[in-house]
Amino acid sequence: MTVVDSADQLRRLLELLASGAGSEQLAHVPVDPKATELALRIRDTVAEHRRREAELAALFDTASDLARLDDPDAVLRSIVRRARALLGVDVSYLSLNDETEGNTYVRVTDGSVSALFQDIKLGMGEGLGGLVAQTARPYATADYFDDKRFHHTSPIDTGVLDEGLTAILGVPLAIGSKVIGVLFASDRSTRAFSPEEVALLSSLADHAAIALDNAHLLDETRRAVAELNAANATISAHNDAMRRAEDAHDRLMDLVLRGGDLAEVAAAVADVLGGGIAVYDADGVVLARTGGELNLSRDAVSASRASGRAVSTEDGWLCAVQAGQEFLGSLVLGGGRSLGEADRRLFERAGVVTAVLLMQRRSVARAEDEVRGELLSDLLTAPGRNPAALLARGRRLGVDLSTSHAVLIAHSDDVSRRRLAVAAVRHAALVGVHADEVVLLVRGTDAGALAGSVAADLTSTMDCPVTVGAAGPATSPRELAVAHAEAARCVASLLALGRAGEGASMADLGFVGLLLGEHADLDAYVTATIGPVLDYDERRGTDLIGTLRAYFACGGNLTKAKDLLHVHVNTVVQRLDRIASLLGEHWQAPERALELQLALRLHRLTNDRTG
Repeated sequence: MTVVDSADQLRRLLELLASGAGSEQLAHVPVDPKATELALRIRDTVAEHRRREAELAALFDTASDLARLDDPDAVLRSIVRRARALLGVDVSYLSLNDETEGNTYVRVTDGSVSALFQDIKLGMGEGLGGLVAQTARPYATADYFDDKRFHHTSPIDTGVLDEGLTAILGVPLAIGSKVIGVLFASDRSTRAFSPEEVALLSSLADHAAIALDNAHLLDETRRAVAELNAANATISAHNDAMRRAEDAHDRLMDLVLRGGDLAEVAAAVADVLGGGIAVYDADGVVLARTGGELNLSRDAVSASRASGRAVSTEDGWLCAVQAGQEFLGSLVLGGGRSLGEADRRLFERAGVVTAVLLMQRRSVARAEDEVRGELLSDLLTAPGRNPAALLARGRRLGVDLSTSHAVLIAHSDDVSRRRLAVAAVRHAALVGVHADEVVLLVRGTDAGALAGSVAADLTSTMDCPVTVGAAGPATSPRELAVAHAEAARCVASLLALGRAGEGASMADLGFVGLLLGEHADLDAYVTATIGPVLDYDERRGTDLIGTLRAYFACGGNLTKAKDLLHVHVNTVVQRLDRIASLLGEHWQAPERALELQLALRLHRLTNDRTG
């Protein structure tokens, strides 16, 4: 062959090489075998460069794609899908390590058709994936079931067989020295994975691990930011609530310092919290209210006293008002609204302010009681010492002792004198404890009626019998002292007669009052007892009074009475029927009969004296 022919053949060889011809075409060019071998080497080198270039481009594209993903699940799906495409395998999948359970489980698959395979869990060191997760080194097998390097277990082998996999390559996903999972590429036929393919899958796994870690960090950052925002909102709300509570507390304390009353405090609390407010004393009596009727739950009172906190009720909230261990009353919030912790604290602060007001009010009341008590004692023990001074002291306390007052004495064996006096304040111009009894000066002239109403009210309030004896009216210190002595005898008489829990004056006690009264009004007693019969006789010219005297004189015997009167027995019966219609059907009852006989005696004595 000439030099020219050799040059032509060499040019032909280079043209085929440049066109990407295969090994068979290059071998048919008649040139020196060394030239053919060199051409084949050049072709292989160019092919390798092109493959590496394609792989690098694919890796760059993968890194770019992963950088744009911030959802961990989207990152995992992208990793597995790109792995299958880059290595050209039938199935790719990724498992993640579960540090709590001590195993690794399949999380994402691409190309898988077996549900059993997708639920595989591998213990550390079990199967190919478990060994990769345990050792942090890549492993590859051309035929998994014939490879004795791996610890085969029934669940793993069953899943791999159900998917139909034969060749498997697994590389670790690691962040630093920590393995977080395994990336797999697998075929359903026998295949030997080259070192280049192992390196390619490992590079993809490295990119994936970084992207996955970034996604987790981003997710954690977002959660942290959300938590910070929530915490900031909570802090802001708490600060707002604290400022509102401080403003409300300042407002309440200003009311106290300005001498505000319980009604103003109730209105202020209702304005801040919304809903009705009621203030009760220790006995459950309403002291102030705004916003309508509110119920007082005794169970809620006990719970609040035990816990020292406001407690919820069916209608709202209740806070026990206490000074140390002393129970002063209750603060009730209606409206059925719920209270957050800050508003609950505000409500409890209102309870503290209410306690301050009640203590202040009690101190003032005690001071006034001492002054009033001293005046009352002086009125009842030394009314004649300096009447003018007593009247002046009364005017300074808002009591005009020169006007008509009834003197009442309230008695109960079941409550303290102090508590009874506090409850009686609302009924009297002047109240105090004198001679171990609660004494009231009440404006009015009808002592008996006043005693009855006060006894009924105090019995209801104290939930036990309260007996009230009364006398008067009195219009001077000296008369008040006399009336007090009679009221004392009256309350003693009520108790002796078994009429505890009632109120009356001596005039209401019949002949007992007549016998025990300081100034017995005989004519009034006669009129009150037999007046209707006397009036009838005067109008009709009859003598029913004589018939009544004869009846009692004969011990109620009709035969003896008709002989004494010199009339027929039927006439006696008719007259007695008329008397019954005038005096009432129970006029013959023993106690009533005794009063009638006493009145008849007094009437005869009076007539004899005037006649």
